[in-house]
Amino acid sequence: MRERSRPRGRREAGGGGGTGGAEASPRGERRGDLAEGGSHGPAMEEGAADLRQRKKQNCSESDKMAPEQRNKENSKLGRSPKYMLIQRFAKLFFGCLAAVTSGMMYAVYLSTYHERKFWFSSRQELEREITFQGDSAIYYSFYKELLKAPSFERGVYELTHNNKTVSLKTINAVQQMTLYPELIASVLYQASGSEEVIEPVYFYIGIVFGLQGIYVTALFVTSWVMSGTWLAGMLTVAWFIINRTDTTRIDYSIPSRENWALPYFACQVAALTGYLKKNLNCSAEKFCYLLVNASTYTFMMMWEYSHYLLFVQAVSLFLLDSFALAQTEKVHEVYKIYLFSLFLGYLLQFENSALLVSPLLSFVAALMLSKCLQMNMKKGTFMSRLLKVMYIYLVLTVAVTLNFLLKMFVPYKENEHLLKFIEVKLGLNTTKNFTMNWLLCQESLQAPSQDFFLRLTQSSLLPFYILVLIICLFSVTQVIFRRICGEPLKEAVKLEDGRIGERPEIVYHVIHTILLGCLAMCLEGMKYLWTPYVCMLAAFGVCSPELWMTLFKWLRLKAVHPILLALILSMAVPTIIGFSLWKEFFPRIMTELTELQEFYDPDTVELMTWIKRQAPVAAVFAGSPQLMGVIKLCTGWMVSSLPLYNDDDLLKRNENIYQIYSKRSAEDIYKILTSYKANFLVIEDSICNEVGPVRGCRVKDLLDIANGHVVCEEDDNYAYSKYGRFCHEIKMNYSPYVNYFTRVYWNRSYFVYRINTVISFQS
Repeated sequence: MRERSRPRGRREAGGGGGTGGAEASPRGERRGDLAEGGSHGPAMEEGAADLRQRKKQNCSESDKMAPEQRNKENSKLGRSPKYMLIQRFAKLFFGCLAAVTSGMMYAVYLSTYHERKFWFSSRQELEREITFQGDSAIYYSFYKELLKAPSFERGVYELTHNNKTVSLKTINAVQQMTLYPELIASVLYQASGSEEVIEPVYFYIGIVFGLQGIYVTALFVTSWVMSGTWLAGMLTVAWFIINRTDTTRIDYSIPSRENWALPYFACQVAALTGYLKKNLNCSAEKFCYLLVNASTYTFMMMWEYSHYLLFVQAVSLFLLDSFALAQTEKVHEVYKIYLFSLFLGYLLQFENSALLVSPLLSFVAALMLSKCLQMNMKKGTFMSRLLKVMYIYLVLTVAVTLNFLLKMFVPYKENEHLLKFIEVKLGLNTTKNFTMNWLLCQESLQAPSQDFFLRLTQSSLLPFYILVLIICLFSVTQVIFRRICGEPLKEAVKLEDGRIGERPEIVYHVIHTILLGCLAMCLEGMKYLWTPYVCMLAAFGVCSPELWMTLFKWLRLKAVHPILLALILSMAVPTIIGFSLWKEFFPRIMTELTELQEFYDPDTVELMTWIKRQAPVAAVFAGSPQLMGVIKLCTGWMVSSLPLYNDDDLLKRNENIYQIYSKRSAEDIYKILTSYKANFLVIEDSICNEVGPVRGCRVKDLLDIANGHVVCEEDDNYAYSKYGRFCHEIKMNYSPYVNYFTRVYWNRSYFVYRINTVISFQS
């Protein structure tokens, strides 16, 4: 023990100026720095400066020493450096080629499937636009307005001061609806001179499909970086496409914000994975750092809820750093990226106060304030372990306090419906409010169904994910236990060590998928965030020799050499999985692409045609928010409500206008509609005569509960009201309904009524 301790003391005293300082263990360096800075402030600053200087020297020395070490290893194996260089280049080239090809093929697949589903090329413009439903129609309508504007600056001004969409309301559509994707798409369309080459709708959806290709490529690269083989990337892409129903919403709403934003988040995760790796050369580290910067900011600009997802990521990094499983300097650099992105996003999003009161800002600020305390924790003593628990408590307490103070002083109107929804969802409260109950009835906000888990099991994704997750969790637990006992991490984990839990990028992904999985178990809509990373983690695990070696280390295999068996299984298992997936699912995918589907809605086409030909230009239409979005897109006429759920005023409007399907008098409905200056009312027969799969979740049922027209006693519902259901009674054409409303158009699905300005009381 004496002979070992003496060289360590000499290395610490050497300060890292020569090779001895470069070989010193990180634990010894931290002890030396803390000893120097424990008593005086200037000494601490000098120690920190020495640490940064040694970090730069070690980085440059590692870049210089890496080729020499590889040459020595290659000479031992009888291989020339030139041969190894060619081998590495070939591996990198074919891996990148496979990643890019996978992304391009997926984009082509989406485009082909979309064409087969909607017959897009053979449709007229109106029929194409009808395929955009709900909020998707609103997003695309603003893209059309930007292209019609005389100049880009004028189009942006009209969107930021928009008073031609919702009656009696001027909105900043760019800020409220996060229209930065449409701004970028319109600039690219006009600047590239694509007006004479491609139609605007094809250009728009082509960008979205291209981003989905980048999404798949980023997942490919992430799995490749973690496992060391691009076979894992191929398996990730295969699982992603096979489980497309649960990995993306691109089939249902092309212009949705997450379809624009999540590809950038996937690029950020891929760059962060590389950035967290140990023994990374300086050039690769700087590239990953810059890519994390750019993708984080872009992701924040594309989606209004992006800071919540980044908050989950920040929690993952916090836990990773709290157990001393990653370099603290790297983790805090990522925190600085969060702060920079929030600040820049606040300025460029018209001083969006939602970013100031976001949990991400409060949490990262609390972490930065506690940075000095955390550095003093990593000493390995019993007191430091006790203080580490207090440190975690301190960070959480400071974060909650900061968030509370920010909400007190920052002029921000909190989304009350979101807080009430969380209370009701957690069972802390009950409500009869129409909006709350309507949100709770949405499929995306309910717990995932058994079919979801069945689909993941049939594709073999879920079983392998659970296997990989269990092995990684046990390995991480072992590493944490060793850290608690004071054992340092290894600088370079070798295959024969069987310690996959010591790799920081692996630990990060394990924590991240667990947190996203917990959210997905509560809300089915969160599965679109969780399932892609399930594909990536499962593919990495089965293709990683380190994971198999970790398992064999526990089993203590002696009959077969564990390293050889791990290498064999890391190739054989994904190959078998790939062939089984090819045999079972490839025919289904080809059937989807060759089968001609038909989407045709003649009633909606007739309604839009009538509005464009017969309705006055200044008319305002009232009806369900989903239909109003389509009317705004296809005709350009003003509407009284929109299918948006991030604004309390719009939610109140939607609830009031939905009263046309309730049991209220004609006079009440007339007063509601005229208060929003509506001229025409559109009744949808599908809502009025809705026969939903879940009784109590139909629009008319929720309205009856909110209006007190239903009494529940001993599991029986009793309805009472002195008025009939408005949407039924108005079709009878008798007084007093004909006094307030005049039918001007109808077909099998829609009934359009003009709201009389002069009321006639003749029966």
